Amino acid sequence: MGTLIRAAAVGFALLAAVPGLAKDDAWRARLARVPIDAATAAAVTGSGQASAVLHGRKLEIMGSFEGLHGAATTAELRAGPVTGVRGGAVAPIEVTQDVAGSLSASIDLSDEQIAALRAGRLYIQIDSKSAPDGNLWGWLLP
Repeated sequence: MGTLIRAAAVGFALLAAVPGLAKDDAWRARLARVPIDAATAAAVTGSGQASAVLHGRKLEIMGSFEGLHGAATTAELRAGPVTGVRGGAVAPIEVTQDVAGSLSASIDLSDEQIAALRAGRLYIQIDSKSAPDGNLWGWLLP
């Protein structure tokens, strides 16, 4: 019985040590439209998805989007003070400059940023020509 418990413990330790396999190392985001106010609601359209994997300090992000009213202009990884509240930019994300496309990034995170990721405070924001203050937003959650 003791051997079986030790073997299981070693198996779980190995699983946690392999990047991308441990549950705590993978996140997903649903990119949804978030109008700032009623005046911007018509210009904010589209949807998308993203996933992220943490390998040590490096966060790898990949995703796609579609249905924007105007072409995407920029995308950023951002950090809010709490989940659901806007915050400042952490790093740029490459994004297709069109109404549909993909996004990707490879970002080295600080200890503080890793803590924010694990606390659900990091999110992706895509800006567009029709919504320069944020067209799609998605919080990275396990």
